[in-house]
Amino acid sequence: MSSSSLLPLTSSFTSLPSTNTHRAIKTRTNQTQGFRVSCNHAPDNQNDKKLILPEAQKLVLPNVDRRNLLVGLGGLYTATNLTSKPSALALPITTPDITSICKDSCLGFKNAEGAIRSRKCCPPSLGKTIKDFVFPTDKKVRMRWPAHAGTKEQVGKYRAAIQAMRDLPDDHPHSFASQAKIHCAYCNGGYTQVDSGFPCNDIQVHNSWLFFPFHRWYLYFYERILGKLINDPDFALPFWKWDEPAGMPIPEMFVPETIDGKPNSLYDVYRNAKHIKDRIVDLDYYDEDKNIPDKQQVLCNLSTVYRDLVRNGGDTLSFFGGVYVAGDDPVENGAKSVGSVEAGCHTAVHLWVGDSKNPNHEDMGNFYSAGYDPAFYIHHSNVDRMWKLWKELSLSGHVDPTETDWLNASYVFYDENEDLVRVYNRDSVCLDMLKYNYIENSKEVFPWRNSRPEKRDKNLQVATTGDVKKVDQIKFPVTLNNIFKVRVKRPAVSRSAEEKAKANEVLVIKGIRYDSEKFVKFDVFVNDKLKDGVFTTPCDPEYAGGFAQIPHSGMKNMFMESSARFGLTELLEDTHTDGDEYATVTLVPRTGCEDLTIRKIEIILVRVAAF
Repeated sequence: MSSSSLLPLTSSFTSLPSTNTHRAIKTRTNQTQGFRVSCNHAPDNQNDKKLILPEAQKLVLPNVDRRNLLVGLGGLYTATNLTSKPSALALPITTPDITSICKDSCLGFKNAEGAIRSRKCCPPSLGKTIKDFVFPTDKKVRMRWPAHAGTKEQVGKYRAAIQAMRDLPDDHPHSFASQAKIHCAYCNGGYTQVDSGFPCNDIQVHNSWLFFPFHRWYLYFYERILGKLINDPDFALPFWKWDEPAGMPIPEMFVPETIDGKPNSLYDVYRNAKHIKDRIVDLDYYDEDKNIPDKQQVLCNLSTVYRDLVRNGGDTLSFFGGVYVAGDDPVENGAKSVGSVEAGCHTAVHLWVGDSKNPNHEDMGNFYSAGYDPAFYIHHSNVDRMWKLWKELSLSGHVDPTETDWLNASYVFYDENEDLVRVYNRDSVCLDMLKYNYIENSKEVFPWRNSRPEKRDKNLQVATTGDVKKVDQIKFPVTLNNIFKVRVKRPAVSRSAEEKAKANEVLVIKGIRYDSEKFVKFDVFVNDKLKDGVFTTPCDPEYAGGFAQIPHSGMKNMFMESSARFGLTELLEDTHTDGDEYATVTLVPRTGCEDLTIRKIEIILVRVAAF
């Protein structure tokens, strides 16, 4: 895939040569190289964008703008040596030594004083240096199994492994608490980009292209640690198969508080009791009182998975999320967009399981506490599987990022031998190399694959009216405290099949500014031209998708900015509106949108790379 596949057709950016090789750039040594910089907060916005060098280094270089400087491996490189590609202006995100450069997590707590779990999320230090990752040499492949269909032996081993992890002292790197804190540290402000020269910028693995590879590595080591604890080299995690009707209820093994009179190691008291009782997950969750019949919920869930993997995940950027490199602030990064699965199924399950009655929606409803619920790991096991299934669809545009800023982004984990290991995105792309995979039904046709919404019955539609303003007649930003409609000009109409194969038509909603202390969600409908009394649902072709965010800030009234992307090519066909010059976009606030604003709405064509 060339880098141009991440850009609209009108872009004038040049492509940066990329590589698919696993060893594209020499790996970093165990010890941090180059100089360190101090984090001094400047009083004005202009100075705050600069690197603040230690006094000794000021003799050599003055303070310079952070986007025009690279802190290299032992030296400095100015932007004049690079192409015009924005992500070339910084190093990949690089996690520092997690045991020596870590701070108490400070983000993600709407009610910090009422936090149920610890905010001290730094891992224990064993005085070890960081090793580079080496691929496993296991003779057998660990086969992850669907949690709803596990054998008695599989369930028993899983319970025993989690119990063994719970029995370890909290200060052990393999303990249940230490493993839970990993997510907190990486997602709630435990680490900064100090190794890349930006000590004032936190590392956040959500809302960007780091989402999939980070969580893959997290589960990779978690699985191997559990196997080591019960001396089973073939141990494999279950996965919550919420993309199939039989697997949509929360698995039974997680429900009872006790088993044979003993505590169930898979039970977590901080779950939404109503949802656990009702069991069937809502993959488009936003409201306790939706009251959708089970049969319809199953159908809507299947449509949601289809939408996340096919319609809204039609290109690399739309599926993985925005570009995020050293020097970028979390969430508000260069591309400012969240991936289709992360914003869709992933977020919905987190909020559906978490208890909304708790101060911060603990456990699953907040990043800092999610790892304390064993359901987190089987949920993310299926999220990881979505990456695998997305590639196996073999559709144009379904290719991993090839930019060096993504390939060489890295994280540090304790492995099953209690060694500190640095891992890279580039080594996460091939499951065969990692010696694990997922059990699938033989010759299975995934039900969601056949869940593209049915074409709209023309008899239920009315002609588009002209009373909806065009996007250039609206004064932005707009506040989404009520339903908002606008007509957006399309870059092309009635494209041929060949043209559609080369580029996706994508609705982009930019500058979504929201209070990140809240759970926020709004839904997007396109060309909803139904007669009065006929209402659209997430099962219908007019539904483009939703934008949802789990709380992940800690400062009072802290606003963050992101963007969302929605594929329109199929939607326009299914609503008989492919020939319309304008698309009518309807935004429906669901929760937390009272002060949410939107800066720009546009429709673009995005080139897709051949698989």
